[in-house]
Amino acid sequence: MADASAAKFDTGRAAEYAVQSRIALAGYDACHELAACILAAALGRGGEARILIGGAGGTAQEILTAAPQQQGWRFTAVDPAPAMLGLAREAVGEAGLDERVTFHAGRIEDLGAAERFDAATLIGVLHHLPGRAAKLEILKALAARLPAGAPLILAGNRGAYASRPLLLAAWGERWRMHGADEEAVKAKLGRILQGADPPASEEEVAHLLDEAGFAPPLLFFSSLFWGGWITTRKP
Repeated sequence: MADASAAKFDTGRAAEYAVQSRIALAGYDACHELAACILAAALGRGGEARILIGGAGGTAQEILTAAPQQQGWRFTAVDPAPAMLGLAREAVGEAGLDERVTFHAGRIEDLGAAERFDAATLIGVLHHLPGRAAKLEILKALAARLPAGAPLILAGNRGAYASRPLLLAAWGERWRMHGADEEAVKAKLGRILQGADPPASEEEVAHLLDEAGFAPPLLFFSSLFWGGWITTRKP
């Protein structure tokens, strides 16, 4: 995650992330559960694996969901936002998973060039990175740390929000459903329209992955603007 993007996840925003992410994304837990299932299917059950978690701060949900089911997996959790990474440490500690997780405060690009993993996830990160170059950079950094055939779970928003007014209005209604007043909904709509930069389309997601060194992605989850894909590192 670019430094400017990480800076917006300060202590105040980090503290509300676990609750608000589940409102902003209908199916938040289901997406993470399916991601864990997809990885298990790709890697095979019961074996050992090193999993790189990009943008792991906040809920550490990727780890909390997969770790109890896959005892042989070890995780490296990377996040450039100190407040978010701190919350992830707390969540992992409360779950008794400390010994299976290594935390890295910084960017994926900062990991040693010799680091290699059996699989990786990048969930809820790409649409926070401004511009195509930053998105491509983080995907290339992931590809550089995966062997050929290794799976990557990618999930996040795609498509210009303003170009899909019905979905945007439905997103606002979801906040109202969960108790937000009109002023709060207006503020949240303003934030998403001004503060995020998702890939322009599902086709653009595929183009970015291809350019970074990944195979054509398979969509396994969709919710309003959000999509979840499985891809693999190309030879």
